[in-house]
Amino acid sequence: MRSRKVQFLVISFLVMWSFITYYILLRNSNANDMTMQQQQQVKRLLPEALREDTKSLKLTRTLVEFLKFKYAGDQDQQTTTTPKISIVAAEISNELPEQALDKVMPATLKTTPAQIPNKTYLANGEPVIPILVFACNRVSVEKCLDNLVEYRPSIEQFPIIVSQDCGDERTKQVIQSFGSQVTLIEQPDLTDIFVLPKEKKFKGYYKIARHYGWALNTTFQIGFDFVVIVEDDLNVAPDFFEYFLGTHKLLKQDSSLWCVSAWNDNGKANVVDTSTPELLYRTDFFPGLGWMLTKELWAELSIKWPKSFWDDWIRHPEQRKDRVCIRPEISRTRTFGKIGVSNGLFFDKYLKHIKLSEDFVQFSKINTSYLLKENYDKTFLKQIYVLPLVTFEELRRNLIAIEGPVRIQYNTRDQYKRITRMLGLMDDFKSGVPRTAYHGIVSFYYNKRRVHLAPSANWKGYDLSWS
Repeated sequence: MRSRKVQFLVISFLVMWSFITYYILLRNSNANDMTMQQQQQVKRLLPEALREDTKSLKLTRTLVEFLKFKYAGDQDQQTTTTPKISIVAAEISNELPEQALDKVMPATLKTTPAQIPNKTYLANGEPVIPILVFACNRVSVEKCLDNLVEYRPSIEQFPIIVSQDCGDERTKQVIQSFGSQVTLIEQPDLTDIFVLPKEKKFKGYYKIARHYGWALNTTFQIGFDFVVIVEDDLNVAPDFFEYFLGTHKLLKQDSSLWCVSAWNDNGKANVVDTSTPELLYRTDFFPGLGWMLTKELWAELSIKWPKSFWDDWIRHPEQRKDRVCIRPEISRTRTFGKIGVSNGLFFDKYLKHIKLSEDFVQFSKINTSYLLKENYDKTFLKQIYVLPLVTFEELRRNLIAIEGPVRIQYNTRDQYKRITRMLGLMDDFKSGVPRTAYHGIVSFYYNKRRVHLAPSANWKGYDLSWS
């Protein structure tokens, strides 16, 4: 009964509104009071008014269907199970089962809900670690996915979830061409983002932050303990998956660790030791570019996730809280994405020269306990400050008589930047932290020897003003 009353009221209102509109148009179209030009204008307006009237009727039918379902009781429903809801339609249809969507939602707005694999642990007790690939409008994501699929040891343990923003159809088709090898989820909020005029050029970073927040929420809500994040412009090394298999336990064992990254910011071929592909470090600098985090960390970060520049935000002391990441001597990722929101920043000078490891290291069979804070600090830090102290000129001109690792000391920001520029290392700071640094120490390989660019032994911590 209530349904019929609502239907009658809506239709009555529409009929009355249409009649009044039509009457006003006729009244204003009196030929006696009009010029020929005005009459022609009215003739053009009348069809438009009728088309709008037709649209209103269609809208009313849709509204009536919704109200009929909402108030008709249980006449058409024999079950009370929770319906599956399309992500795109969720905001306006969270009370409707799929059969009602067929009546209410236009076909162009309906999507099939993405079926993210929901197994979180294997039968042998090992965790399922999804690879979450962020994509937008680059069809070159195919190179990234080809690489991941090629080296993936187990589709069951490493499901590849591609999260696409932007709604670019060509990119979507490329992703879908991988069939059951990957799972595609689509960021539903494609609305524009308001930014101040002076920040208009940074709008892309706002959209990226929004995408990251949605995709990580969507993935972690399945129940995974770990997620590995990969951007659509990355290639990975043959042992990329093995790298995370051998290091994921460290994140649970050591509360001072908050990520494992496959990237070395100073990983250019001429400053890494290619004979030690198994070598890993602790670093205070958040590297990104292929990194793993835990559900506990995401629970902490998600409630305050920023609107833009998420990577710089995550490096701030308020987020980092003196926690560190694991990074490799030789990168397990390499970017081929020169074009993007950063407009090729650092690409030609640094990124395209990063060495991608070609070896396969069985990290899952290596004892990585040396990376735990209590072990690492006792050995690494102690060893650094007993090394011979040399100058950059002595290093550059190969005037050091002794064999083995050495130390170069820096005391000021300008001194650090001058030395790193001459060495071809990245010279910038984020929240006062140099790239790859641990306790201010940046380690690299030069003229066939290990070199540690370090502050004085009485170092007091990072200075935010150095950024």
